Amino acid sequence: MDDDLALPVLPTSVPRLTLRPLTADAMEAYYELIVRNREHLTRHGDYEEMKVATREAVARDFASPLDRNLRFGLWFEDQLVGRADLNPVDPPRYSMGYWLDEGVTGRGYMTAACGALIDFARAGLGATDVFAGVTHGNDRSVAVLERLGFGAVAEFEHYTRFHLSLHTE
Repeated sequence: MDDDLALPVLPTSVPRLTLRPLTADAMEAYYELIVRNREHLTRHGDYEEMKVATREAVARDFASPLDRNLRFGLWFEDQLVGRADLNPVDPPRYSMGYWLDEGVTGRGYMTAACGALIDFARAGLGATDVFAGVTHGNDRSVAVLERLGFGAVAEFEHYTRFHLSLHTE
C-alpha cells in the first residue's frame, strides 16, 4: 500500500451520509464526538482509551498516528457521527474497525458506511479479504457484519473474528 495514498470521499447508499478522510481539520469535531460517546464506546469493554482521551491526546494522535490505518469519518451532512478505518494488516488483506455516535444508531448508517468502505477496499486497494473483530455482547455490530456478508471464523476470550472474502469466482 502506498503511504501517500490520497483517500477519496466515499458516498454511501444513505442520502447525505458520506465517508471522508479523517484529517487534522476534523480533530475538534472528532474530540467532541468522543466526549458525547464515552460511555457508549466502552459499554462492551473496548475503546477504553476513549474514556480518558484528552483533547491534547487526540490532537497528538492526529498529528502522529501510531498506526497505518486508513481513517474515515462518517459525516451526515456536516455532522461527524462516527468513524470507520481500514487497517492494512497484511495487504491485500485488511481489517476494518468502526464506531457510531449513540444518538444515530439504528438508522442503517454503519451498514451503509461499511459497505462503501468494503467497496473502496476492493476497487481502490485491491483487497481480497476484510476481517473485523467484535467484542462479545455487541450484537448490533455483529448484525452490521452479517448484513454485509461476513461470517464468524474464530472465537477468542473477549471477541469474535469475522471474515468477508472479496474474491470473485
